[in-house]
Amino acid sequence: MSQRDVIDFSLLERELQAAVESERRYKRENEAKLRAVSQRVCYSQFRDLVLTCHLKPLNRSDRDGAPRTPWNPVVPGNMSHHVASGSTSHPVAPGSTSHHVAPGNTPHSVTPGNEEDLGPQTI
Repeated sequence: MSQRDVIDFSLLERELQAAVESERRYKRENEAKLRAVSQRVCYSQFRDLVLTCHLKPLNRSDRDGAPRTPWNPVVPGNMSHHVASGSTSHPVAPGSTSHHVAPGNTPHSVTPGNEEDLGPQTI
């Protein structure tokens, strides 16, 4: 029996897996191309749809197991503090104060006779 007659099954298995994956990729990209053409998108959107066709949406189970990241990881002991105002509570960042400003009394509101320098105006 010669070296040529020996079948390397592991090599054959790898070639088969590569061929199957190549076929899956071809079908996935072709379906994305057909969807993009039917949606009549521009070339950049077409390209983006084809390049991202391998992505899948997250399931609820994917999101539930993920670690929660704080809004501002730089602040030491980052825990959201809740300040009660009436019957509702709103999260307030540590070190900040909660101020309620009535509509029309915002720091940037301008009333006649009380004009501020609003910066250069361009027309």
